[in-house]
Amino acid sequence: MRAARYHEYGDPTVLTVEEAPDPTPGPGEIRIRVAAASVNPVDWKVRSGAVRDLLPVDLPAVPGRDAVGRVDRIGEGVEGVGIGDRVFGLGGVTGATAELAVLSAWAPAPAAWSDEEAAGAALASVTALSGLKALGPLSGRTLLVEGAAGGVGGAAVELAVAAGATVIGTADAHNHAFLTALGALPTTYGAGLAERLAAVAPQGVDLVLDTAASGSLGELVEIAGDPSRVVTVADHRNAGRLGVRVADAVNDPAYLAEAAALGERDRYTPRVERTYPLEEIAQAHAHSEGGHVRGKIVVVL
Repeated sequence: MRAARYHEYGDPTVLTVEEAPDPTPGPGEIRIRVAAASVNPVDWKVRSGAVRDLLPVDLPAVPGRDAVGRVDRIGEGVEGVGIGDRVFGLGGVTGATAELAVLSAWAPAPAAWSDEEAAGAALASVTALSGLKALGPLSGRTLLVEGAAGGVGGAAVELAVAAGATVIGTADAHNHAFLTALGALPTTYGAGLAERLAAVAPQGVDLVLDTAASGSLGELVEIAGDPSRVVTVADHRNAGRLGVRVADAVNDPAYLAEAAALGERDRYTPRVERTYPLEEIAQAHAHSEGGHVRGKIVVVL
């Protein structure tokens, strides 16, 4: 199969497209013929070696955690899915950006989603849902999402709105129309956030989800009034000392099915900023690593 691979840790220039061995699904897994795969911040952090102590990989490695495609092989013990079914889902820390990928968690891809949209759904939705569920019931609550224009933040906005929350999202001013389209009340992040929130939400903020790790976690705790009302999916470094819960992405098919059900009802649509062909995987990683991405970056095979 053709795959993006890197043989050593480094910057995006270590990425190449080459022939690689076909992966084989194990028990409880499926293999898909990939239509598209997304690029997530974790992908370039792993590729660079920045998190090698936490997430070591065997080299050479194929980048990517989530993808969409048609099932072409089914592992032992798997039920409820057939050859040719169109699914989106998650594999391991690596392995998705290739013609064939193994998934350990998946759900049927909504017909309303394009391949590019479905490719950007899995990791963003399970991360967002992990954070939102850690905050408890959302209906009738006012939720602040820090970093709401990114892949996870944007998913969190739509999923929280669908759950009945009033959502305020922080982003650069040029992304405010995007946040409004997602269903959020937009404001800018940074110094003076509490004062701006007083104007946007005079009734106050009930809950906070941090998806940005921008150094604002202490201020977010002050805004919420209690660390128990704040969850971060990004700022592992500061969460412990502030008493803030961390929610990590999990390969949970129930979360994927929940996101897909909302997609079928037009309540959640993964937002894609830009797509790249497989041959431009290095440019796709560089784009993601440069930051300020609105929605998801997707590689099309």
